[in-house]
Amino acid sequence: MSETVRERRAEGFPQTGPAQELIDSGFALEIADAGFLHHGLNLADLAHVLDLHRRGIVSAEVAAELLRLLLQVVEIPAEEFPYDAAYGEPYNSRERYFVSRIGDTAGWLHAGRPRREAARVALRLHLRGQIVELVREAVAAALDLVDRAEEHAETLLPDQTYLQQAQPSTFGHYLLSFAYPTLRDAARLLHELDGIDASPGGAGCVNGTRLLDDRGPIADVLGFTGVIPHTRDAMWQVDGLIHVLAGTASLLSNFSKLAEDLEIFSSSEFDFVDLADAYSRSSILMPQKRNPYALAIVRGASGVVAGRLTGFLAVTKSPSARSDNLIFAYGEVPRALDLALRISRLMGGVLRTLRVNPRRMREELDRGYTQATDLAEHLVELVGVDYRTAYVVVGNVVREAARAGIPGSAITGAMIDAAAEAHTGRTWGLADHDLAPLLDPRAIVATRTAEGGAAPSAIAAMVAQLRERLTELDARARERAERHRAAEEALLVTARAAAAG
Repeated sequence: MSETVRERRAEGFPQTGPAQELIDSGFALEIADAGFLHHGLNLADLAHVLDLHRRGIVSAEVAAELLRLLLQVVEIPAEEFPYDAAYGEPYNSRERYFVSRIGDTAGWLHAGRPRREAARVALRLHLRGQIVELVREAVAAALDLVDRAEEHAETLLPDQTYLQQAQPSTFGHYLLSFAYPTLRDAARLLHELDGIDASPGGAGCVNGTRLLDDRGPIADVLGFTGVIPHTRDAMWQVDGLIHVLAGTASLLSNFSKLAEDLEIFSSSEFDFVDLADAYSRSSILMPQKRNPYALAIVRGASGVVAGRLTGFLAVTKSPSARSDNLIFAYGEVPRALDLALRISRLMGGVLRTLRVNPRRMREELDRGYTQATDLAEHLVELVGVDYRTAYVVVGNVVREAARAGIPGSAITGAMIDAAAEAHTGRTWGLADHDLAPLLDPRAIVATRTAEGGAAPSAIAAMVAQLRERLTELDARARERAERHRAAEEALLVTARAAAAG
């Protein structure tokens, strides 16, 4: 169709203000996330102005005027800054404010930099602080697990699978099974920080800008470990955010498993543990009830973060270089990390104050049949039968003992002989064999001396190893936090000096 026949598509930026529906559904959503970006936008702007001056693009006088204004804004809390959805997203609100203060001089902030670059930098500055803090809180929760595990290294517990009694163990050994995943998740998050702590500064929209031939100075002044090497990738990548959300979801999933177990263990039917009053909530209607409210919060938060992960994956499943990939990231990722931070602290408090009831745990061991596996293995060694045969014989003995009300610790050699004769056609000559030492849960636990076992010596080794690894991880996170803090302070000192002329 010729140009004279068809109507030409409108070009250029919009000539009218946004529709109210767009303000309410789009810009308002972005403005709600301004608090996460505010401080980082201030730092990104300061670094950009300093770099423009370093390259001779703006004069010392213009740079000083911009820096004085930006340093004033640094002191304004996000909730007091005039962000207004009627003017667009946070960057536009800032531009309107700057122009109202210093006129078109504020336009130099756009030189060689689209608004998305400032927001990308700001998001990474915010996230790197959150990640470091979350790593340290996860480490603290893991150390609480280690401390309680050491305290209960000899507290016998009927460990379970499928909520069925499995084998004799200890409450300390059980708790360490959550300390290791917490350590791994914290280490993964710190590893992901390497990708988040890289600068997108100077990347422009997709292929950089003619005004900038070295992206290193902006990265250095903001305390980044380096630059993201590909400019288009720097502006539009989302995989690092997905990994951070996944690591956060995994961390809370581990805490959720522990919380659900503790909720069951704290029930009157189990009475293995009891939450402190400070982590419980009363029933308004039923005066006898004290609900494990903190554990419900942990479990629910895990679901929320898992939902944020899957929701973000759904949003980012689109063609490349689309704003919707990151419009939602500015709020969803920081909120997920903030929730995980709160839950890590909550879980630590629950663990430190948890009351444990060793008597009830031992009662359940004494009335159950957690010795069955050890008994079958003993028969393999003693009688020389294959494990399948020993398994069937012991299983039949347990079934009959349960019907007769005989606990596992009271199984006798004569009972084994009777079951063996019924299954194999011969007795195994165990009528006079004393099984009591073998069937004692504490004796069984004492045999688990291999690495990772439940014996006190094995637990002591794991406790020492975990403390060492967790302390080292915390030191690495603390060093990163100090580096970020020092870079920010140095940036502000440089900006103040340049602002003073």
